[in-house]
Amino acid sequence: MLSRLAAIGLAALSLGASASAWAGMPVFCERGKEVGAAEQDRVLRFAGTVKRELDHSGEGVALISRAGLDLSRFKLLYSHAGVALKDDRDGTWTVRQLYYACDEARPRLFDQGVAGFALGADAPGQGHVSLVFLDDGNGARLEQAARDKPLALALLAGRYSANAYAFGTRYQNCNQWVAEILASAWGGLHDRQAARERAQSWLREQGYTAGPVKVPSHWLMFAGQFVPLLHVDDHPVDDIYALALHVSVPSSIEDFVRRRAPQARRIELCHDTRHIVVHRGWEALGPGCTPMPDDEVIPFDS
Repeated sequence: MLSRLAAIGLAALSLGASASAWAGMPVFCERGKEVGAAEQDRVLRFAGTVKRELDHSGEGVALISRAGLDLSRFKLLYSHAGVALKDDRDGTWTVRQLYYACDEARPRLFDQGVAGFALGADAPGQGHVSLVFLDDGNGARLEQAARDKPLALALLAGRYSANAYAFGTRYQNCNQWVAEILASAWGGLHDRQAARERAQSWLREQGYTAGPVKVPSHWLMFAGQFVPLLHVDDHPVDDIYALALHVSVPSSIEDFVRRRAPQARRIELCHDTRHIVVHRGWEALGPGCTPMPDDEVIPFDS
């Protein structure tokens, strides 16, 4: 597995916030800390349960999101989304996603196994993964678009910003690529010329709402301008003054999918040091890993 870039701190600005915490920067460079054997075992068991749910779905595609970084400052749990695709030849699942290639200083598309995706969480002692399975028609269109490499690459921006404006083409973050591949699939937008502009126009027309991500203070908004991979020059001035940035996050995508495809079903999985919880339905588990009635609970000591 490729390692992750350590979160770029704003401690020098006495803010104590991670630069990554604006939109769940999905970068794979230097890991901030080593993962112990016990933690790795729990995460691998958790990933195995995620793969079980993917296998049992009977589908070939799913939207997948993880809680990768602590976004509680912004009242967000999930930070990073991708498209899970099943290989018809051997039944394995990989997650097609945008990541930031640190050595090249640019965004790339990356296919990653489910275990690696689960290990990408910032705190290996706990984790959340959300799976959304679509009805046959919408799922088939998404799968076709996500597997169309020329189209997927046409939707990839040349510059990355963790807090990219959802309706601009100057930058892009990981979740915005997922929103735009969805738009291309469901809007029948197969023309690769001006692919991002077409996708964003369709999203606007269909009422897609990105965020808004509420920034806690003007000082944090100002300080973010001096942190690599964060930008505000693509955002409308009114949004900056209002401390509310329209950034694509996993919850925005899931809300849009639920409205557009009411037959879609959601499975949320979480783990802590005690157990794995499998929850079926759109009601969110929340940041803890406390099971609701009728949830499946898998103890780690079993």
